[in-house]
Amino acid sequence: MPAMITVHHLENSRSQRVLWLLEELGLPYEVQRYARHPKTLMAPPALLQVHPLGKSPVITEGSGNSSTTVAESGAIVEYLIDVHGQGRLRPAQGSPEQRRYTYWLHFSEGSLMPPLLMKLVFDKVREAPVPFFIKPVVRGIADKVNAAFIDPNLKRLLAFMEAELSTRAWFAGDEFTAADVQMSYPVEAAAARAGLDKRYPKLTDWLQRIHARPAYIKALEAGGPYNAVP
Repeated sequence: MPAMITVHHLENSRSQRVLWLLEELGLPYEVQRYARHPKTLMAPPALLQVHPLGKSPVITEGSGNSSTTVAESGAIVEYLIDVHGQGRLRPAQGSPEQRRYTYWLHFSEGSLMPPLLMKLVFDKVREAPVPFFIKPVVRGIADKVNAAFIDPNLKRLLAFMEAELSTRAWFAGDEFTAADVQMSYPVEAAAARAGLDKRYPKLTDWLQRIHARPAYIKALEAGGPYNAVP
């Protein structure tokens, strides 16, 4: 019998897509829940007992000296597909789909998440409680960063993804893969932060289709209330 996989699941975080991938693969798992600090939204110190960085997602498999701990979303996806995938949710090696699959696995965190995180930070700076006489200055700086750098960058990224999905049903090709799971969190965050209006019908349709997948729905039941932008 395979060792049980434990997902160290921080609310409203990237670990939700790990639950989804496990459901897509039909693997048994258990959820160890962690709540964010109500004011700072940071992960609790208890996660430091699981991994030195104290962040989520993290999975552990097995126990004692034979246990395995894997952190980082992309690394977790690759581990689960390599060890438990049995050829599922990954295109054939050497195929054009496989190259796109690898690209989107890295694009998710390498290209798309950084400007989304910057937008989150500067939006919070803009709304932060500060003395009234400096509030216009703080808001002005945040607005200039958004207008000059963050928003144009996000528009370019969203337009690129929209164009890619206009030529195929899923990010890697015509078949759903783990790359779509990896892309879910930043696209959901983009929809919440930047908005997906009528310029992005393919991305909007893609989001609707992933949200309708039975495994996605089951993962929400396992993980609890979820918002990609805490």
